[in-house]
Order: sequence, then structure tokens, then C-alpha cells
Amino acid sequence: MGYKHLKFDEGTTFLVTGGAGFIGSNLCEAILGMGYKVRCLDDLSTGKQENVDLFIDNPNYTFIKGDIRDLDTCLRATEGVDFVLNQAAWGSVPRSIKMPLLYEEINIRGTLNMMEASAQNGVKKFVYASSSSVYGDEPNLPKYEGREGNLLSPYALTKHVCEEYGKQYTRHYGLDTYGLRYFNVFGRRQTPDGAYAAVIPKFIKMLLNGEQPTINGDGKQSRDFTYIENVIEANLKACKADHKYAGEAFNVAYGGREYLIDVYYNLTEALGVDIEPNFGPDRAGDIKHSNADISKAREMLGYDPDYSFADGIKLAIEWYKNNL
Repeated sequence: MGYKHLKFDEGTTFLVTGGAGFIGSNLCEAILGMGYKVRCLDDLSTGKQENVDLFIDNPNYTFIKGDIRDLDTCLRATEGVDFVLNQAAWGSVPRSIKMPLLYEEINIRGTLNMMEASAQNGVKKFVYASSSSVYGDEPNLPKYEGREGNLLSPYALTKHVCEEYGKQYTRHYGLDTYGLRYFNVFGRRQTPDGAYAAVIPKFIKMLLNGEQPTINGDGKQSRDFTYIENVIEANLKACKADHKYAGEAFNVAYGGREYLIDVYYNLTEALGVDIEPNFGPDRAGDIKHSNADISKAREMLGYDPDYSFADGIKLAIEWYKNNL
């Protein structure tokens, strides 16, 4: 169960790209807590320095300010690294519809640079963030790997292309790649601010401030909300995965299904507030329902998530109450 029992060789070095972001900083924290070395690469375009300031005095921690769009930076960052956890990317479906060229540069070319640098420097495993958005308009639930529909946004396209490059780098360049299709990750250090903030932290912050949140659509859309600890487990177990599963992509979720309107009322109840939501238009490119089958990750990676939505939301609320 979990990941804290996992053992790597003494002196093992992990590179976390996007390490100053929400998921990346949690990965850095977990690995440092296990006693291994962490190199964090981030250009701080969406990540925050404050997310990683707490590691600054740890002798096992190194921060590199740099951009994955620069191959030389990627080559320097991967030198002497055992495992790469590639989280660097720009998220948000609506923003990608507005900025397709930038998403191509960062999410596709940046990831390709990281794969190339990792292959050249003999990295053992390259684990990278993919997304449930690759399922597109495929209507069936739960979502199974290998049963995808038409892509609905440039963001989804970038993640799909990265998965295809992952297969090529495993096939031709001797780099074991493992794609993790994250389903609506939430938890500590996820930003509630900005036009493209994720829904859970945004709702929590607004409700704590006595403000009225807006739900896009009718609130009947469903998501497989996944607590951050489950994502850390998937990344570290992928570093232990058998070579024969390299080149594959895996759903990373709890395997549950929560309706957004129910999540909203759970939050108001937990926070002790009585505020009705606004309802706005549907967001362009959004998938209506999302629920993962996690049996492939369970079987091939040994992924066995500990934290249900109910477990995770309690911990997340507690964190935001103490840190907002």
C-alpha cells in the first residue's frame, strides 16, 4: 500500500520537471522525505518558488531554473539522473484553445526535448504526466486505455502526441517511458487563483471568503477526483515497473465518480457555509463524464491507491484552511 515502503539504491537521483508546480512539488517533498536526491527543473512560468522554498536547506535538493524548450538545459538537467518524473507542461483545456502554438512548444516539443536528453544520458525510467483528456468524446464509462475517442482540445492533442513519442523512444532509443493519465488531481499546494484554476481549490477559497462560486454547466458532470498522494504512488511505482511495460500509458485515478454539484455541497457542508452556486455556460472542450478503470495500472505497476475522494477532500480542506 502507498509508496513509503519503496526502496531505491542509495544515492539515487530523481529529476522532477515542473517541480515547483502543484504535482511536482509534492513529488519533490515525498522523494526527499524518503532520503533520495531530487533535482527540480522549473522555469516558474506556472510553478511557484514558494512551493519549493521549503526544501532549500535540504542537502539532497537542487533547483535549476530553466525551460524544457531548451534542449541544452534538458541535457544538463538529466546528467547523472536515474529517474525522470516529467510534470512540466501547461495545463487547462480552455487556455489551450486560446493558445495552441504555445501548447505545441511547451507540452510537445518540451517533452520531446526531455525524452531526447534522458535517452542520451542513460536515464533508467522516464515517467511523464499524460491526462484523462486523451479520451476525448469516447462516451463509455469507465475509461479504458486503448478505447479513446476524438480529441476535444489542443491540450488533449499535446498529451496524445507525447504518449506516441513515449512509444517511439521506448522502441528506438532505449528509454523506458511510462505515461500516467491523471484524472482530476487535487490536494495541498494546488492553486485556487487565476482564470484557469482547478475547481476544488477555487471553490474552497471562495466559500472560505464568503463568495459565490460559479459552476460551469449544470453541475451534473462527473469526475474521478484523485488525491495527490495516489499520484505520488503511481509515479514512484512506475520507476519500479518492469521493462516489458515500457511504452505504455496508464490511468491514474481512484476509480470513483463524483458529480460536481455533489462535490460543491460536500464542500459547503464541510466548511459550515450556506451559499448557493451560480451556474454558467459549459466550458469549451470539456469532457462531460470521467471515470477511470485502473486495473491496468494495478496489474502492471502495482498501483493500489490508498486515498478515496472522501479521505482526500478532508485533508485538502484542512490544508487550505491553514494555508489560505
